[in-house]
Amino acid sequence: MTDYILNIQLFAAGDEVNKTTSENLSAEMKTFYDKTLITLASPYLVHDQFGQKRDIPKNGGKIIEFRKFSSLPKALTPLTEGVTPTGNKLNVSSVSATVEQYGDYIEQTDLLELTAVDNTIVEATKQLASQAGLTMDTIVRNEIVGGTNVMYCPKVSGETETAVTSRSQIDKTSLLRVKDVFKAAAELKAMNAPKIDGYYVGIIHPYVAYDLMQEAGNQWMEVQKYATPENMLKGEIGCLGGVRFVESTEAKIWNEGANGAAVFATLIIGADAYGVTSVNGGGVEHIVKQKGYGNDPLNQRSSVGWKGLKTAKRLVEEYLVRIESGSAFSETAKEN
Repeated sequence: MTDYILNIQLFAAGDEVNKTTSENLSAEMKTFYDKTLITLASPYLVHDQFGQKRDIPKNGGKIIEFRKFSSLPKALTPLTEGVTPTGNKLNVSSVSATVEQYGDYIEQTDLLELTAVDNTIVEATKQLASQAGLTMDTIVRNEIVGGTNVMYCPKVSGETETAVTSRSQIDKTSLLRVKDVFKAAAELKAMNAPKIDGYYVGIIHPYVAYDLMQEAGNQWMEVQKYATPENMLKGEIGCLGGVRFVESTEAKIWNEGANGAAVFATLIIGADAYGVTSVNGGGVEHIVKQKGYGNDPLNQRSSVGWKGLKTAKRLVEEYLVRIESGSAFSETAKEN
């Protein structure tokens, strides 16, 4: 029995989906499955969207190299008439990462396909698309939350602030405040971190966003008030202090605070802070196999699956600030 493989650019919104040459799956079926995958998987790729994208070259090996260029020093020496100066050279350094393969599949029986009211292939595709999106996003998130540039929100009781120097000291009174956002943005500015379309970007958990918006009041600008709301980022909820905030339930949580309290990571990001491999060009593959594939003499099993290649790497630590805070929800939130 022939295997049928659908190669798709799973998360490339707006890009044309790769076509297949499989004879027994109509173009309409492929397009429907592909659009379903894109629709369901894309919302989970919040952390992925702000990294430098690198394609995975075919037959290029498992190691991918990201290059960094150091800034040139100021040229403060006056030129001498008729004398050519020494000049300078670009200082290039490289950071490498190993690309790994991930994937999963759902096996279905012929009895399920015959008795199910809904098209089980479509339902399986929906579940797998969500899984693929979450998997790829978590791979990126786990890399970038490991940065060395970190701020801890202090404990606040009335007018009294108590400094926090480690994650284990954070509790539900260590809320993210307006001035913490301004401080993180100031750190990025001081490092000359480039902006993303004129702003820095914050990735924030809904619980922490609730705390911050309660304190910010009129300083918080909702996306509906933007001059061009049609240009909003995926998951964007508003802007504060020159930082556009994107909300994600996948923002990192640790149950490592005081007495096991949940600690939340809010990432304030400049452009080129980290690199990710693109999902285009074979980065993600959707695989459908009909009954009879493999060792299936009675045509009892079919399967739907996905596999993909992914890696992420922090490139410039100074362009990424991680703010760790508690929340009003610290006593109930679970690690993710």
